[in-house]
Amino acid sequence: MTSRSSYDPQPTIPLPEGSTIWNGGAAWRQLDESARRAAQGAPVIAIDSYPGVDVPALVAELREALPEYTVIDMEDAAKPAEQLEAMIARNLTDDRVFGVMSHFTLDEFYIAAELDALGAAMAASHRPTVLVGWGAALVPIPHSTLVLADLARWEIQRRQRAGATNWRTPNPGEDNLRKYKRGFFVEWRTADRHKRDLFDRVDFVLDTNSSVSEAGLITGDAFRGALRHAVTAPFRVVPFFDPGVWGGQWMKDRLDLDPSADNYAWCFDCVPEENSLLLAADGRVVEVPAMDLVLTQPRALLGAKTFARFGAEFPIRFDFLDTMEGGNLSLQVHPLTDYILDTFGMHYTQDESYYLLDAGDDAVVYLGLKEGVDRDEMLGALDAAADPETPFEAERFVNVLPARKHDHFSIPAGTVHASGANSMVLEISATPFIFTFKLWDWGRVGLDGIPRPVHLEHGARNIQWDRDTAWVQDNLLDQVEPVSDEGGVREERTGLHALEFLEVRRHWFEEEAAHDTEGTVNVLNLVEGDAVDVVSPSGAFAPFRVHYAETFIVPAAVGPYIVRRAAGSTSGTFATVKASVRGTVTTDN
Repeated sequence: MTSRSSYDPQPTIPLPEGSTIWNGGAAWRQLDESARRAAQGAPVIAIDSYPGVDVPALVAELREALPEYTVIDMEDAAKPAEQLEAMIARNLTDDRVFGVMSHFTLDEFYIAAELDALGAAMAASHRPTVLVGWGAALVPIPHSTLVLADLARWEIQRRQRAGATNWRTPNPGEDNLRKYKRGFFVEWRTADRHKRDLFDRVDFVLDTNSSVSEAGLITGDAFRGALRHAVTAPFRVVPFFDPGVWGGQWMKDRLDLDPSADNYAWCFDCVPEENSLLLAADGRVVEVPAMDLVLTQPRALLGAKTFARFGAEFPIRFDFLDTMEGGNLSLQVHPLTDYILDTFGMHYTQDESYYLLDAGDDAVVYLGLKEGVDRDEMLGALDAAADPETPFEAERFVNVLPARKHDHFSIPAGTVHASGANSMVLEISATPFIFTFKLWDWGRVGLDGIPRPVHLEHGARNIQWDRDTAWVQDNLLDQVEPVSDEGGVREERTGLHALEFLEVRRHWFEEEAAHDTEGTVNVLNLVEGDAVDVVSPSGAFAPFRVHYAETFIVPAAVGPYIVRRAAGSTSGTFATVKASVRGTVTTDN
């Protein structure tokens, strides 16, 4: 079971004043009216859809709603499935989880002559026409009205779990990990590259995260205006929650999630690649991918230096790992930068850290290797553990360290690690979130009944064998460094290792703490206290309410801001953790 809507509240970003959201039949009528006003001859509407949009359902809806129009599924001009498979085979690889980052452009997936013929036929037609499909903007005709039909990647995954296929791929029953891999390494990269060229010229944006019969429509100007506004104030993305074999009960109890769910293991509370934003007007909302903000406003959102370093990618990830009354995470390691670049084409890696929001008395973290571990002996034991009759003795090889509330464990890539049971972890990390090499998974199978993938060969090539007990103690434990203690605010650097690019600061206060983005994006979570307001010292944005455990983003363009006790709060002490990219602030402190 998955929840995307129970974490309350979900603040919205306002659409520009005077904006309208049209739903259902009103949306189709608005498209018709707009196309007829803009057309010199027969009106043409091009609906360019993100892969994952239910194009057959959209075609059927349009045929019923706009009977005067000829509705064409332009994806019939795509190359045959077997040809597409041959093109992308190298990127998909034979692995169940990992592929190679692609750099296709969408026109490569289509037959150019078919696109030309389709454009010529439409130009010669005297009938109103709707062209629907991924790449509708590629057809060489002057479009009267251009629509982007968009949806978030998490919604795509939800549909795929229910049997939806990848783009033009007859794989309804395929392993969901393979479906995701195809999206992550090929389809979504190509789609984001394509729609980035559409943002400045779309006339409308269609929210297809719900059924197409109720799809919400806004103008392109309203869409662009809302995203410009979004980078002037703090905001939250729409989180989603997911169960897992090791999942716990903390989020369900503390965040008011569905009590009938067996567990919740994950919450992606700040992963713009997957999360979405809610845009609002007159009590209605449309949902758009948060990645649209990253792609359209990268400098204002990230800051000039962070954008120069990462491009239009959001490099900071905050998510939750709940093992309260659950089980251990898999024993794992993340790839070194050189390895992830050379093997998978990703230009930075998943350095990470565990911040303990809460912990049971017996909570532990597995971190680094014990003194004197023999490489061949450990790898042999891991290999033998593929047989359920010979489980891996993790405590024999890996340090098992007590974990307490507000502890912060740094985990640079190449370090063997896992969160143990009875922990509530706020994971603060770099964004490449699927590059986890499981070394051992405690003999479990996934919720789908299929053994969870283990990547011992990849892991063996990335384990840093010198990260033993002494190294961990010297480099990863008890690294909190006081920065200042004045004016009722205690600021600490919480100790991410020098190999990691994230800087994390913790601020303890009773009334308020002043901050400044200093030209780089900030991501914060309220780790202590019931509720705060984020306010502008100059009144540049409206107060923004944040509750315990909620993650929020402060765009680089915001500059100074204050985190202040909320009216009516009963908490005595508050604390936030704040992440930014090292070396990107405009001043040095």
